[in-house]
Amino acid sequence: MNIPGLDYNTQREKLILPQYGREIQNMVDHAVGLPTKEERQRCAETIISIMDRMNAQNRGNVDHMEKLWDHLALMANFKLDIDYPCDVSQALKIAAKPEPMPYPMSNIPVRHYGKLLFEAFEELKVMEPGNRRDAFVRSVANQMKRSLMQWGHGTSVDEKIASDLARFTDGKIQLDLDTFKFEKINVREFVQPRNKKKK
Repeated sequence: MNIPGLDYNTQREKLILPQYGREIQNMVDHAVGLPTKEERQRCAETIISIMDRMNAQNRGNVDHMEKLWDHLALMANFKLDIDYPCDVSQALKIAAKPEPMPYPMSNIPVRHYGKLLFEAFEELKVMEPGNRRDAFVRSVANQMKRSLMQWGHGTSVDEKIASDLARFTDGKIQLDLDTFKFEKINVREFVQPRNKKKK
């Protein structure tokens, strides 16, 4: 069924700057097609004032108006022949997309402990026994417990933490569970809230 005026946005031409919407883009296209420079200038200044009202929260920024003129030039594909009040030659830099960041893929034997804990295990392997290492062991063991509570569906067994700590530090760290006391952890912090149905 083909009804004039009833079409999907996916069927329309892609917007250059979607944040301004199709109506502003239509105004810009209209301005480009105007016959005289005076008309184009007047139309462009009107469009800028509308864009300014749409971005009123940015008025305090030093380069606010320059950005709006850059955006206008972009939306017009630099075909709008007017006297721009500022240099818009660098506007293409705004439209340039940054290179995708590479995702760091680390080989983590047990994912629920995460990369930082495995870095801590490596550090514990080479630390000299003493108060500093004891404090670090306490911090690491408590973080392991939190990680198990969060990613292990609320299960956390002290014996498992002691076993894992010994295994991942090559036996250098042995927790004595008769004397070692874990911090109290509020289980409610790790329970996902469920949406209550309205009665």
